[in-house]
Amino acid sequence: MTNFTKVTEFILIGLSDHPHNLHLFFIVFFFIYVLTVITNFLIILCVFTDSQLHTPMYFFLGNLASIDVSYSSVTAPKMLLDLVTENHSISLPACTTQVFFFIYLGTAELFLLSAMSYDRYIAICHPLRYTQIMSWTACTYMASGVWILGFLYSLVHTLFTLRLTFCGPNTIHNFFCDLPHLFQISCTDTYINIVVILIVGGIFGIGAFTITFVPYFHIFSTVLRIRTSHGKLKAFSTCTSHLTVVFIFYGSIIFIYFVPTTSKLFTLNRVFSVTYALINPLLNPLIYSIRNKDLKDAVKRLVYLYKQKN
Repeated sequence: MTNFTKVTEFILIGLSDHPHNLHLFFIVFFFIYVLTVITNFLIILCVFTDSQLHTPMYFFLGNLASIDVSYSSVTAPKMLLDLVTENHSISLPACTTQVFFFIYLGTAELFLLSAMSYDRYIAICHPLRYTQIMSWTACTYMASGVWILGFLYSLVHTLFTLRLTFCGPNTIHNFFCDLPHLFQISCTDTYINIVVILIVGGIFGIGAFTITFVPYFHIFSTVLRIRTSHGKLKAFSTCTSHLTVVFIFYGSIIFIYFVPTTSKLFTLNRVFSVTYALINPLLNPLIYSIRNKDLKDAVKRLVYLYKQKN
């Protein structure tokens, strides 16, 4: 029997192998993280305090902001700490915890985008029945389902990750822990883990993908039948923000999880990981707020009330 030393902590390579870039990266990503927290909390505050935003669309947007601020907080604080310290290690329990929440929140966002697609489908294709179908009870059930499905999916993968042992190199070529990185350095055969990803991930992924994109075929068909150009533009404007977020999200996922991670692609993989984990949570509130008059008006009312109190 071969003796081996069991690894209990990992070394995160981080964003760059060049030390002179680290302080610049810290400034840039600290600003991004702070801006992410502020913008998402501002949306949450507006959605839950402004009565004019008490509609299904903004209810889901508030959930999206909650996911985004949590999602960036899973990776950003540790990454920022590593940029200003020489100790880039992370313990196995901390790494597993990071994997759990990263998958949990990522899956929750995947299904939330599906719920938002369905909401836009009902609003445009069945406007007369919108309030009946998208009742607060239905919205609550849908949002609860999003969070529960994300939790269950992440729990399955985390439990199967606990069976892995690590005895060789403990270097992770990224700034956070994720399943592909752990599979690369595991001494245990990861065949079962990959099968679980293909089966469970396939079912969840195909389901979310179908619910997200199929409604848009009906939406586009309905919009094209609208006679006035103003009506078409108004209908499309309610969907463009959501579609932009969807394409950025899916594009990042495809590259990170479906493109093999080789030594030649480590840098490119890190770029997409930054986009997926840190940039997307900031882009989402900006994309929704730039084209959304109701949300901008709600922010102005919130600022006005704050000034009055002070």
